[in-house]
Amino acid sequence: MHLESEQYKIVKTREDDDLNWPENSEYRMHSTVENPVTELRGLAKFLLYSRKITASVATVSQGFYLVYRHGLYKNPNNPHNTRYVQYFCRQLCQVFNIEVQVHGNIPREPALWVSNHISWLDIAVLGSAARVFFLAKAEIEQWPVLGKLAKSGGTLFIKRGSGDSIKIRDQITGFLKQDIPVLFFPEATTSNGQAIKKVHGRILGAAIEAQRPVQICLICYVNQQGELDMVAPFVDNISFAAHVRKVLEMPHVTAHLMALPAIATEGHTVDTLTALVQEKMREGLTYLQHKVLKTPTQVIEPVAPKPAMDA
Repeated sequence: MHLESEQYKIVKTREDDDLNWPENSEYRMHSTVENPVTELRGLAKFLLYSRKITASVATVSQGFYLVYRHGLYKNPNNPHNTRYVQYFCRQLCQVFNIEVQVHGNIPREPALWVSNHISWLDIAVLGSAARVFFLAKAEIEQWPVLGKLAKSGGTLFIKRGSGDSIKIRDQITGFLKQDIPVLFFPEATTSNGQAIKKVHGRILGAAIEAQRPVQICLICYVNQQGELDMVAPFVDNISFAAHVRKVLEMPHVTAHLMALPAIATEGHTVDTLTALVQEKMREGLTYLQHKVLKTPTQVIEPVAPKPAMDA
């Protein structure tokens, strides 16, 4: 994707100013009066939406091209397919103005991957760096266009609380035994990125049964002011369509990724492994926030985790 033009940089700046105007400002009260600035701002937003929607459609179309050109749908969970998933995720990050910055190394050792969950953008961010398949909630499979694309790209779908988690765990165990990497979000819901929520560890049993390690990878979205970004999080009962609009208007955001040392599963039960994953995720996120935020959200002095090693 080509670099942003100077024209787009100007449009984005004007749009950002528009979003920051107070609702009771004099300008808003008289916005019906003919004013070229109002028209320019409206045109700026229209151009921005047009540009990003066009880029999104082109990227999704390219994704379907990869699926059918290389026959990914015939064997969607073939480990070799992850390189196409990675390419597609990198293109999506460019569309949504997200720069992915990796701290340390992203291992390629077969493992059960887990990550904190902030937004639907997490899949594009994680997939741009790690060659993995994703576990996602069943509703995504029903999404128009994107659901079919996700399924063709090897995504596994689970209905929370329906009993499907046992079936999915057995399926993941089989994948891990074949050295097929799978990533899921053990918090089972999204957060604003400030802290780790309760980890649900039933699916971690797949790593124990397959005798494969658990690989933690953490995300921290940071805005241009060096603060925790509050646009990327998909929280507060906002609809998906409304959040997509917010993301389309989002200024440049950096998604910081950090993989922790893999956790060996030998000798663990699901309960002990869950507790350890919870502890390591909290420690790791605290350390990452202190490293990348101008004002960290937590006051606990972090202990630097050992860097992950490449496989």
